[in-house]
This record gives sequence, C-alpha cells and structure tokens, in this order.
Amino acid sequence: MKRLLALLVLTAFSFSAHAEDTKPLKVLMVCGGCCHDYENQKHILAEGISARANVEFTIVHEETEDGKKGKDHKISIYSNPDWAKGYDLILHNECFGAVVDVPFVEGIAKPHFEGVPAVVLHCSTHSYRMAATDEWRKMIGQKSMSHEKNRDLHVKNIKPEHPVMKGFPMEWLDKADELYKNEVLYDNFVPLAKAYGEDTKMDHNLIWVNTYGAAKVFGTTMGHSNATMQDPVYLDLVTRGLLWACGKLTDDGKPVAGYEAKQK
Repeated sequence: MKRLLALLVLTAFSFSAHAEDTKPLKVLMVCGGCCHDYENQKHILAEGISARANVEFTIVHEETEDGKKGKDHKISIYSNPDWAKGYDLILHNECFGAVVDVPFVEGIAKPHFEGVPAVVLHCSTHSYRMAATDEWRKMIGQKSMSHEKNRDLHVKNIKPEHPVMKGFPMEWLDKADELYKNEVLYDNFVPLAKAYGEDTKMDHNLIWVNTYGAAKVFGTTMGHSNATMQDPVYLDLVTRGLLWACGKLTDDGKPVAGYEAKQK
C-alpha cells in the first residue's frame, strides 16, 4: 500500500509540474474600425481572457490612415501572406465593412482555411461584407448584412450539452446590444444560442461554432458595448470558445490541464 501511495504522489507531482511548464497559447488579436471602443475593448478582452486561461496576446489595433474610425481601412499585417504564422489562434474584433478588395479579403481567410483557429466577435461578422467573395463569410459560418436596433437581448442557451455552453444559464440578459440578422448559414455552422428579433419577428443565432477548411471557429455577434464585454458571463463564454477552437477545452467545459490561468 505504501508503495502504491508513493507512486500516486509521484505521478501527481509530475503531472502538476508538466502543467506548470505548459507554454501559453499565442493569440493574435486584430481590432479596429468603425463604431466601437476598440481602445478599451482590446484591454478588456486581453486581461479578462488571460485571467481565465493560459493565453498570451499580441494586439494589432489599426484605424484609417488619418487615425479616424472608418470602414474602409485595410489592416496592414494582412498584406503579408504569412500574417498568421506563429500564432495558435486569431481573435478578430474588427469592423471594416467597406473593404471590397477581393484578393485582400481572401488572404485574410486563407490561413484559417489552412488550419489556424479563430474567434470572431461582434462586428467581425459585418466586416468585409461588401466584398464580392464569400470566403470571409464562410470562415465565420454565416452571412449577415445588418442588425436590429440596439436593445436588451434575452439570450437562450440552445445547446447546453456543448462544451462551450456547459454550465451556462439557460437564459441570460445581454443589455443594450445589437442582434445581427442571420441571412445565410453555411453547412458547418452549429448554433449554440439565439435571441428573438423584435424587428424581424424571428430568432437569430448569436453564439455558434463553425468549421472552415481545417480550422475550428468560435463566434458571437454579442459585444457592441464595453459593458457587455466586461460581463463575466461574456468573458467566460469567449474564453471557452477560444479554448475549444484550439482543442484545449474538455468535454466538461474546463481548460485542459496546463491551460488554466497561471497563478500570479
């Protein structure tokens, strides 16, 4: 019995040491554009997610060339074909709906198709929507061209068995947010939560997962305001989606060992 106990203690110590040595996930956050407080949101997201998982952020925040918010700016790093190289996941929180350069937009989607996981938040779903290509939309999993009036949204968890949604309330209130209208849902789109649209008189999916080529993608159109992004429920949700997309979330909705937040 003593020998068995010693073996168990040694095994537990070795597992713990291995978990402590786990390198953080390297995440590139791309943000900027029209209509949102990206200057503060980038910090809310980076700090909130890092407090919940073993993640290290690199942040690229760009606006238009004159420094103003706009819809037609092309993020400079995307001009490099290897822009996503070296990252475990890309978090998109951008709003550039008027960019119509098809090769440029398809160059953003290409690394994801080849296997780089993604998280897409809020206006990322409306980014590049005027371009004559579906590749960005297919990466996201849906086509959306407009949203309803800003109002409180009653979010309904429709897939509580999914690892991302395990333990979340069956319903919760997302105050003063925008409900994006689902116009096309692509084949690999899996809805996780929905809300009722008072303008359209129908439900719209606002949390989902998707598969695009070799990549897993988590998306939510929630997140217009800083208050939504600061909500612990929202930060828990995005963190889980990020871990799921990277294959670092257990079936119980917990981080894989080593990918919990590092103790400070």
